[in-house]
Amino acid sequence: MLRRAIRSIALLAAATLLAGCLHQPLAVWTDSRVEGDITGEVAGDVTARLPPTDTDEPVEPMDLPGGSGHPGSPRVAIIDVDGLMLNTDMTGPGAMGENPVALFRERLDRVACDRRVVAVVVRINSPGGGVTASDMMWHDLMEFKTRTRLPIVASVLDLGAGGAYYLATAADEIVAHPTSVIGGIGVILNLYNLRDTMAQFNVIGVPIKAGKKIDLGSPIAAIDEDGRKILQEMADQFHQRFRDVVLENRQRVAADDPTNFDGRVFTASQAVDRGLVDSVGYLNNAIDSAAHLAGCQHVTATFYHRGNDRAGSIYSVTPNVPWQNGLLPLSLPGLDRSRLPTFLYLWQVEPTMEKLGGK
Repeated sequence: MLRRAIRSIALLAAATLLAGCLHQPLAVWTDSRVEGDITGEVAGDVTARLPPTDTDEPVEPMDLPGGSGHPGSPRVAIIDVDGLMLNTDMTGPGAMGENPVALFRERLDRVACDRRVVAVVVRINSPGGGVTASDMMWHDLMEFKTRTRLPIVASVLDLGAGGAYYLATAADEIVAHPTSVIGGIGVILNLYNLRDTMAQFNVIGVPIKAGKKIDLGSPIAAIDEDGRKILQEMADQFHQRFRDVVLENRQRVAADDPTNFDGRVFTASQAVDRGLVDSVGYLNNAIDSAAHLAGCQHVTATFYHRGNDRAGSIYSVTPNVPWQNGLLPLSLPGLDRSRLPTFLYLWQVEPTMEKLGGK
């Protein structure tokens, strides 16, 4: 039994490595002691323990080398927004366990208390996220800008779509990487009808409910026209809000061009032509723009991470994707969908992207 348990742990570790987790090793502790002569079958317990990542440390400034500043010079704060924007903890072993919305607010509050900060760069690399999460982060950034009067530049790297672009509109200036994907001004709610699939396995849903529409959108029943109309009206309302936010904050965007708001994405140069972003450049250019807006020539780029999440360059990313997502390559959209039942401002070419949130 003991050998069998140890062999199982070894197989689990091997499966983890094969699933692409080499950068997040699996820690296993075993303590087995045998004394005296042994005859017959031996039974014992083997425990595998995965230590959680400590997120109790406060967010602190981390000055990065290579800037134009010197010790004590003004700071340009870099706040990174990476991956799905969801108002939920990113769960699972190997994840930081952070709530992206809460972490974003914590970083803003810490920057507001730093008197050396003269400008802020919000570094964005995200396809978007939940409608509410995106709006909360946008609201907090707008309130931060009003309260601190600091210039804010949004720097889009690979992706600035959906809720990520929604957030970027709160900045005074948006700089897109030459190969960025921008836009995705739309709303999606993924629903699936699994009734026939369940029936093949002789599984029949028998919900007991009070309120005819309480299970609207459930995967165990087909949605009727009335239900579809209700959800469509909600999606349209959220889409209108997105449209209003863009037009209010991006004066050059043409309100009468429907292709700006039909959910499509654009290259950086196309986004400049449409007024969705201000210029094309690299992250260093965004830092320089922020310093220029603040009237400073020599500044220090400063990250705001936890002490156990050190920043080594301006591209440092807080790890927040659980390794166990790669253990099972099979992913069924309808089954995964129930783990994120919300309207999304999200450019979603892969219908199971919510798994990246550790749900």
